[in-house]
Amino acid sequence: MNNNYDKSLYLVIAVIITLGILVSAVGLFSTTGGQPYEIVNQFGDTVKIYGDGLYAYDSHFYAPIFKGADFTILFVAVPCLIAALMHDVKKKTLKSRLFLLSIISIFTYHAASIAFCVVYNTLHLAYIIFFSASLFGFIIALGSIDKNQLIKCRKIPFSYKGVYIFLAFTGVALIAAWLPDIIASISTGRPPVSLEIYTTSVTNVLDIGIIGPVSLLTIYLMKKENGMGFALAPMLLTLCVYTGIMIVSQTVFQISAGIELPLPVLITKAASFVILAIFAVYFDIKFFKSIENEQERYKKDRDVNVKL
Repeated sequence: MNNNYDKSLYLVIAVIITLGILVSAVGLFSTTGGQPYEIVNQFGDTVKIYGDGLYAYDSHFYAPIFKGADFTILFVAVPCLIAALMHDVKKKTLKSRLFLLSIISIFTYHAASIAFCVVYNTLHLAYIIFFSASLFGFIIALGSIDKNQLIKCRKIPFSYKGVYIFLAFTGVALIAAWLPDIIASISTGRPPVSLEIYTTSVTNVLDIGIIGPVSLLTIYLMKKENGMGFALAPMLLTLCVYTGIMIVSQTVFQISAGIELPLPVLITKAASFVILAIFAVYFDIKFFKSIENEQERYKKDRDVNVKL
């Protein structure tokens, strides 16, 4: 690992952790004692507004979703990032840096979601810094990984067929899950009902425009023995695990807020992501086990040279 990369990365991660705790705690626990109320949105539809706390001006449907995400970040993602940071500081191995990269990707996705979606509030500047730190932290972490070394440290034989199938299914599923709403909206000339007071769906942009294509690109890179693919794969798997946990949290917060979720929605949206997360856990563990520590690889190469 490069020491200059390490110092920059650890400093940025400290910012990510600090802001992750700040924005999530305020979003989760703040209250103004306000009550829900209704307005007519820009499309002429009546929308119920949450009316309380940091998300007072967000819709009654989405505010609990944001709170569920805050809960997951605060009590799952932040502890994981702290643990990953401490592990990388101590070990400084390829596997520890890959794990750190994977956890940072969670914050990059989350920070982008709240920075571009949540209605303007007092933490807007914190959202911007949070997103900037997460994005640059991800770039620095990815750049610090030796892609050639990553190729050499794979345990052979190991079949990545299961990972390929999972990434292909996930990539296509993410695109297919949100595309029908957009197509229906275009055909009717009306925005999706789920848009409510917002101008666009950030989830659609991130999943259809980035995560889905990157999943398919990762398969191509891995098959071409490109180290970038083997760096992106565990990141995508970890992000999928986090999404499954977050979906459960968000669903609980929505139900607690009195929002009725039809059974088909729970099955097609929530349950499907949870099932994907379970598979992602399995493949993520297998993937990390398939990578040797540099010390193990060095010992094997030395033993081979001695025999020769």
